[in-house]
Amino acid sequence: MPLDTIARRQAAIAAGETTVAALVDEACAGAEAPDGEGGLAFLRHYGAAARKQAEHADAMRAAGVDLGPLAGMPVSIKDLFDVAGETTRAGSIVRQDAAPADADAAIVRRLKGAGAILVGRTNMTEFAYSGIGINPHYGTPANPWDRASRRIPGGSSSGAAVSVTDGMAIAAIGTDTGGSVRIPAALSGLTGFKPTASRVPQDGCFPLSFSLDSIGPLAASVDCCALLDAVMAGEAPAPLPDIPVSGLRLGVAQTLVLDGLEEPVSTAFEVALTRLSAAGARLTDLPFAILADIPQLSTAGGLAAAEALALHRLDLESRPQDFDHRVAARILNGAKIGGADYVDLLHARARLRREADALTAPFDAVLMPTCPRVAPPIADLESDDDAFGTANLAMLRNTAPFNFLDRCATSLPIHRAGEAPVGLMIVGEAMDDRRNLAVAKAIEAALARR
Repeated sequence: MPLDTIARRQAAIAAGETTVAALVDEACAGAEAPDGEGGLAFLRHYGAAARKQAEHADAMRAAGVDLGPLAGMPVSIKDLFDVAGETTRAGSIVRQDAAPADADAAIVRRLKGAGAILVGRTNMTEFAYSGIGINPHYGTPANPWDRASRRIPGGSSSGAAVSVTDGMAIAAIGTDTGGSVRIPAALSGLTGFKPTASRVPQDGCFPLSFSLDSIGPLAASVDCCALLDAVMAGEAPAPLPDIPVSGLRLGVAQTLVLDGLEEPVSTAFEVALTRLSAAGARLTDLPFAILADIPQLSTAGGLAAAEALALHRLDLESRPQDFDHRVAARILNGAKIGGADYVDLLHARARLRREADALTAPFDAVLMPTCPRVAPPIADLESDDDAFGTANLAMLRNTAPFNFLDRCATSLPIHRAGEAPVGLMIVGEAMDDRRNLAVAKAIEAALARR
């Protein structure tokens, strides 16, 4: 199943050009192919059940039954979401013997209620704690770009991205605590959306950081992400408002996020800015000192490390050998954060959010590269912990501050076909998610014109 939008697939079904059964079978066949990435992208694949549901969806459609806005669409979910009767492993062997879930996660219920057909649980960084996507327990699916070199897909929603790029799902649901939707979207050539955290319920989602976690989609277009986001947020899906790119006030962040860009990233970013300016957008360089302040607050791992340690400390004491050692080291950084330090972090977060809100209020969005680098080979990072740590910090550098600031943000692919995937991050205001998606759609359309 080639990369395509939900709307085009639904239109093809409505026109009688294909069926749900054919669509789902194509996705499942891709996942089951012995020479493909499905065995690494999925930790559990629902091939037989998905095909049966697809046949039922076709029968219901023939009978005139409306199954919902995602009717018959094959969707993958990250291995953090509860499915009734299954163990949520969170990409770890630590949880392989945990009790099965009593009920579906809230977003799983909503996806099913909207007619989506779940095709499987996708691989991920253990406990969602890195932007790289490597998993030593279950293997690591390779980025679709330059696959012969087997490059990282980005993390932590690694299998989510590959399930979409390789046609094993039309969309994927991931989580984003420091960039784990936006990073794999950017490195793999997809669109990814991080919502304001509180909009999408996290019941039944295994946490990394209670303060920073959010749930978002990876797909082929902004419209796809907007539809999935609306379903998961419990909102009535509706077309995004039509916003012309001409006249958009776009701040181009200058602090930290442009430092040390690899050449493919800097070139694609400059080309995108030039084209947006030519289309009539009003671009303004925006000094954003807060982006340099946030990493200084997180030298010991910040909120994520402290909250992850609270969750995992007993397992780390009793079975440390079962953890990915890189993930364990990051979690244990939380021990350096005392109670008073944690309270100070919360106060600093509130202050910086107020300051950032005032700074970005005059703009329709703030722009920057999603990641400063393109995807490196998996082997280079598996064999060298220092290289892994450096790459991880780089991949998270531009994305993580906006979890701290609780903003919504969209990542769009801006590279030319055949070149290394590069993402453009479009940051909006907290709780103004629908406008952020509308602005992103306007930018998407402007950059698609040749």
